[in-house]
Amino acid sequence: MQGRPATALFPLLALLLATACGAGTTDSAGSAGGKSPTVRIALGVDASYAPLYLAAERGMFEKAGLDVQLTQVEGGPAAAQAVTAGTAQMSANADSTALPQMVSNPRLRALGVFQSSDRYLKVVLRKGVTSPRQIKTMGSIQGLGLYATHEYLRHHGIDPDSVKIQQSSPQEIPTMLQRGDIDGYILFDPWVTKGVDAGGHLAGAIGDFGVTYRQWLLTDETWLKDHQELAGKVFKVVAEADRLVTKDPHAAALAAHEQAQLPVAGTEQAIGEISFESRALTSADVASSRKIVDFLLAQKLIKSAPDYDTALLRGWYDRYAG
Repeated sequence: MQGRPATALFPLLALLLATACGAGTTDSAGSAGGKSPTVRIALGVDASYAPLYLAAERGMFEKAGLDVQLTQVEGGPAAAQAVTAGTAQMSANADSTALPQMVSNPRLRALGVFQSSDRYLKVVLRKGVTSPRQIKTMGSIQGLGLYATHEYLRHHGIDPDSVKIQQSSPQEIPTMLQRGDIDGYILFDPWVTKGVDAGGHLAGAIGDFGVTYRQWLLTDETWLKDHQELAGKVFKVVAEADRLVTKDPHAAALAAHEQAQLPVAGTEQAIGEISFESRALTSADVASSRKIVDFLLAQKLIKSAPDYDTALLRGWYDRYAG
């Protein structure tokens, strides 16, 4: 096939460069007309993001004078990666998912916690598997799922190396259980319910074997340097939405349905298993992070630990959002 004439390539190249350079940077300069800069928050699709759904549905960001857009991704590392790529200015990530991303991108910063739980993720076992000792194969997602799977097996005196752990997406894992490809998994709803509907049964929650996750708001230090007050205002709205979710779980579930098409009944039930409270990062969060990182290092999933003193901004929340 004959190539384009050289003269035609220059306008095209200029357009591509302008588009690439503009992605993720125009928002930092502010919107036209002196309005607040657009802040895109990358997040997954499940009940744990209820405060963000509720804030968007009720126009809470707009009432605070903010231009905030929720950017739904597949969850897991994808949210933090959107911040790294510049397509989002903030993201919502569990600690175990954020920490390895902080190794690959040392500019990522955790601003604070906006929810946590030791009950939201549950163990689902295949029909006929009545004891952890019967498990030969488990399905798992990356990050928190893999960490929780290892902790679950160790809690029951099982060497994780003796069990085949197949990593997959949440959407695929209940089907794998139904086919008999795996004996169990640890996930959150709606995938817990789907596994039970497929013939599995509940066998506990992550708190039963000492696992708790914390959901952080992340950003990039380059963006944050010029937008400390703006990030604080965003987090203040999330904190207020946390209180509203706790006060009225049904309204939050309705908002999650409108924003992310999540089932109302299942979402409302899941909300009751999560502690929605915004707060500053503490030394206890750092200690928990070190334990997760030690696991990731032992599994050779990361080559080094993040710099906790710079990546986890202790005191930031109290200064800008408290």
